[in-house]
Amino acid sequence: MTTTLRPSEPLQQSADGSRSRSYDICVNSRRVGSVRLSTDPAFGAASGVIDSLGVHQPDRGRGRATVAALAAEEVLRSWGCVQVRISVPAEAAAALRMADSLGYAERSRNMVKAVPAEPPALPEGVEVRPMTEAEFVVWAARSKEVFAQDWIDRGVPEDQARAKAEDSHRRYLPDGLASPGVAFHVIVKDGRPAGHLWTGRIELEPGRWAAFVYDIEVDEAHRGRGYGRALMLLAERVAREAGETRIGLHVFAGNTPAIRLYESLGYRTTFVNSAKELR
Repeated sequence: MTTTLRPSEPLQQSADGSRSRSYDICVNSRRVGSVRLSTDPAFGAASGVIDSLGVHQPDRGRGRATVAALAAEEVLRSWGCVQVRISVPAEAAAALRMADSLGYAERSRNMVKAVPAEPPALPEGVEVRPMTEAEFVVWAARSKEVFAQDWIDRGVPEDQARAKAEDSHRRYLPDGLASPGVAFHVIVKDGRPAGHLWTGRIELEPGRWAAFVYDIEVDEAHRGRGYGRALMLLAERVAREAGETRIGLHVFAGNTPAIRLYESLGYRTTFVNSAKELR
């Protein structure tokens, strides 16, 4: 039996060069599942995405999804993509094993927790305040560089990484520090900033919004003193005061101290984000 992809809609193309198309997964012309392919506008037209790949229950366990994923990669190659990205639900053990067998490497993960009904108290002696406009200007310039370098260190071509950094700021901070729904705080030690926190909102799933930790960092000289935990507790306070019941974040693979901190605070992994080169 032959597993193939059959287009289920016309190819969608936009002015910026991005593409997307849905396909039926077929076995000898019989539909057994579906998948959606696209290029990622945040990274550029050379970055592909395999999304919502699913095989119907009666046809699972026969290698249909693996063949469909390989066929999807071929389609993305024909579009000029040099990398492909996937996001797999953390509880989908079979899909995670398949991704590993096909050579996908984890880049990052998404994590979520329920916001406590009572805002958590900050540690005694911890001082926080809103970020000033002058501090924001300095942060914004450095943040783009650091964010881009994080992606470069994980194998993303430099032009794509910088495009991602610019897209993130343009999308989530259209009005800078005055952007609707965002909050920037700094933690203070001896009158000087020792770290910062950027929080806002995000649509985790269609129609399901949550508070989100976009950026958190403690200055190197002040690490290991509990300031990171204090800033994460502050994020929960900000979320609760805004009426949110859930809070999420994105963390890069390999950042073990951060992942351990988030897990100790009750965050659970919801999606594992992986990628591979298309050669």
